[in-house]
Amino acid sequence: MARYTGPVCRQCRREGLKLYLKGDKCYSDKCPFSRRGYAPGQHGQARKKLSEYGLQLREKQKARRIYGILEGQFRTYFEKADRQKGITGENLLVMLERRLDNVVYRLGLAANRTQARQLVRHGHFTVNGRRVDIPSFQVKVGDVIQVHESSKESPLFKEIAEGLAHKTVPAWLELSANDMSGKVVRYPTREEIDVPIQEHLIVELYSR
Repeated sequence: MARYTGPVCRQCRREGLKLYLKGDKCYSDKCPFSRRGYAPGQHGQARKKLSEYGLQLREKQKARRIYGILEGQFRTYFEKADRQKGITGENLLVMLERRLDNVVYRLGLAANRTQARQLVRHGHFTVNGRRVDIPSFQVKVGDVIQVHESSKESPLFKEIAEGLAHKTVPAWLELSANDMSGKVVRYPTREEIDVPIQEHLIVELYSR
């Protein structure tokens, strides 16, 4: 599966804000954005006034980078969201939040979405007792996501387990720290999706 393999912190600098793509490093003094909070490249420090199209494009790129999705897949999500009842932009964000790799991250079973995607691809999680290795798998209400029994003894998951007791998860999820599992109680509302995205700009971009 195609994926972005370049410098992750460069993406934050390009968007002009922290996207928290590298977990704990984003909160430390080692975060490159804290030292160089301007766009990368020779003319990165030049102030540029974006056009209406530029603002819409940047918002779409920001959403793609936060969730780690390439253009083709992101457009597919938008088309599905547009066919659903309700507000297209909110439908889009809810679909992105329902991705298995995102849910794993939200439950605190991975440090960031990139790590969550890798762990899912390597088959470390089950959904309703069945192993699922597709990061884009759409969870549903009532689904139970759990670390596979054979993975719980690995040093990585032992370290993750130590921090779960103090982990706060979104209200639409339910975490059971003892058995390293979580349940989808309901779908998130827009107010519960804490990503710095103005989804109406994405809708305007694809509606041009």
